[in-house]
Amino acid sequence: MSNTNYQKISQDLVSELGQKQREIIIRRFGLESGERETLESIGKSYRICRERVRQIEKTSLDKMKKKTSAYKEVFKTFAKYLKNAGGVKREDLLLSDLGEGKWQAQVYFLMSLSQEFLRVSEGDDFYALWTLDQESFNKAREIDRVICEKLRAKMQPVTLKELASWTAEKKNVVESYIEVSKNIQKNQEGLYGLSDWPEINPKGIKDKIYLLFKKYQKPFHFTEVAGQIKGSLVQTVHNELIRDSRFVLIGRGIYALKEWGYQGGDVKDVILSIFQKEDKPLTKQEIVERVLKQRIIKENTILMNLSNKKVFAKDNQGKYSLIKVREA
Repeated sequence: MSNTNYQKISQDLVSELGQKQREIIIRRFGLESGERETLESIGKSYRICRERVRQIEKTSLDKMKKKTSAYKEVFKTFAKYLKNAGGVKREDLLLSDLGEGKWQAQVYFLMSLSQEFLRVSEGDDFYALWTLDQESFNKAREIDRVICEKLRAKMQPVTLKELASWTAEKKNVVESYIEVSKNIQKNQEGLYGLSDWPEINPKGIKDKIYLLFKKYQKPFHFTEVAGQIKGSLVQTVHNELIRDSRFVLIGRGIYALKEWGYQGGDVKDVILSIFQKEDKPLTKQEIVERVLKQRIIKENTILMNLSNKKVFAKDNQGKYSLIKVREA
């Protein structure tokens, strides 16, 4: 690749154009400045409408395409690169790789001249990309759909190796398909997941808190959480823990993730939930053991809640049950 002079090739291709045609092509593809200009900006400088600029561009490209046969090896190189990537590559990555950091504009220009390649503009689900054909892009879309479904079922980030195991493709091909997708992304730990997952794209302090709990898989005091998150304020962290339904207060300032099976609410709510699940009388010890799995509190706190005779009843065997409220 380093032996290919893309700048010289581009200059040769535009050399036979008229002055205005040449200037428009150079500006449209950024062959001198490195920045592509819009139809509108070019039209204003020539005092012509953008549609006229588009027509001149098309005529110029059609004229230059006749000369591209002299550079078949260049286009073979481009095609081989795309083929190795599964027929699809995100535009910015392709231009960086093939342009070797300095000839991106020239590579974009040359690929635009060839009928071998198809450019797909950026949309809701995919970044701008280049593909060998529509079939290759359709395949990438199908792989994206399959992986998204698998990730939703898995509900946690996975390695590239595991993603590839869900398809019949090689790892480098799957990676290329993922790179063009806006639905799947890689986090800082090198794991892949859905782009709207906090594990992949943390949004603000609340997601950073959530990721901390996920990483260590244990409850934390809110001051410990603040100490683990650089630049955070203790009160801000505490407020987020209180507001966000993903977190449950299980002790004095100690929080856990609700998804770990912790019941929200106060101690009475936890006891009520236990009875609703068991649907039978329970001894004091059974209740205490179950509540202590949900809360870091003293036993007396549990017994004080059980002493509420408007909610709980104790039979002659020492077992507790919910008082049934008669419907009117």
